[in-house]
Amino acid sequence: TEVSAVEGSSDASLALKEMRPEFDVVPAYNPNSSLVPVTRIEGFSFALLGAGSRGSIFGGQGQMVALDGAYESFIGNPVLFVNVGSDASSLSGGSRAAQWMLLNQAMQEADMPPVSTETALLTRAGRGTLSAYTDNGKVVFNVDRASDILATLRFAQSYGLDAVISGGTEAWMVAEQLAAAKVPVMLDPLVNLPGNFDRLGARLDNAAILEAAGVTVVISGAGSHNARKQRQMAGNAVSHGLPYKAGIAALTSNPARVFGISERQGSIEKNRGASVVLWSGDPLEVTSAAEVVVINGKLIPMESRQTKLRDRYLPENPAMPRAYIKP
Repeated sequence: TEVSAVEGSSDASLALKEMRPEFDVVPAYNPNSSLVPVTRIEGFSFALLGAGSRGSIFGGQGQMVALDGAYESFIGNPVLFVNVGSDASSLSGGSRAAQWMLLNQAMQEADMPPVSTETALLTRAGRGTLSAYTDNGKVVFNVDRASDILATLRFAQSYGLDAVISGGTEAWMVAEQLAAAKVPVMLDPLVNLPGNFDRLGARLDNAAILEAAGVTVVISGAGSHNARKQRQMAGNAVSHGLPYKAGIAALTSNPARVFGISERQGSIEKNRGASVVLWSGDPLEVTSAAEVVVINGKLIPMESRQTKLRDRYLPENPAMPRAYIKP
């Protein structure tokens, strides 16, 4: 979504009655979007294109992308997004239990001969998509409540899915089970209020507890318009007990490893892609700024639509009032 109020610029979710896991947001990605330079000049070299959670239990597919502005900048394998919990209840007749009934039926349809179109949940393309994920395919589950997280672990194990928990507000309650299952958690460390009944156990040290239990933590959240604020989120997690190195890893090597691009992104090593950021200070401090950004060996111009507006409309003489300045 580039402009929230403009329907034509929103390509993040699908609102259909049928389950369409084959829905893929990748073809809608625009490397010329103003959001790309806004994010990368703040020190981010890659991002995960994710399918939204509004239209179906199966949100659809996404993929990792390098923020170098190239048209063919996708890296790693496709990722499937699934929505469970109270946020998805309206998609399953208002019942949390029905979500798992529908998900199980869909997974079973994927490995069965085509059934009647009147009772089937999936199209032929949808069956093919789900079938491809049943052999250790990467699936991101948007889920917060502890009991739903445990149900997700059982579901993923039943169908051989390589699960990732997104949201995970109450993940700290089941940290041992997540560590034993080797399931990583993508979370927003600033979620500390019970925004709904799935988040009654929200706390600021969620990331610290998960890290101490051996769970791989990835900093996420803030949406496409504020993705650059994730380093601030990591700083907040560190201030509430997450080790500093783990905070850096949660922004760099952890997401690269979780989504299968660690051979190209996420760390500075021999034979890795040349993606480096030079900072004015500690990258987890809000007073620091990225000064040089290199993505895949390409020096990135440190400008965005926002910096251009600043340079155009701020007065050249600080003593003078703000005024329109012709370029």
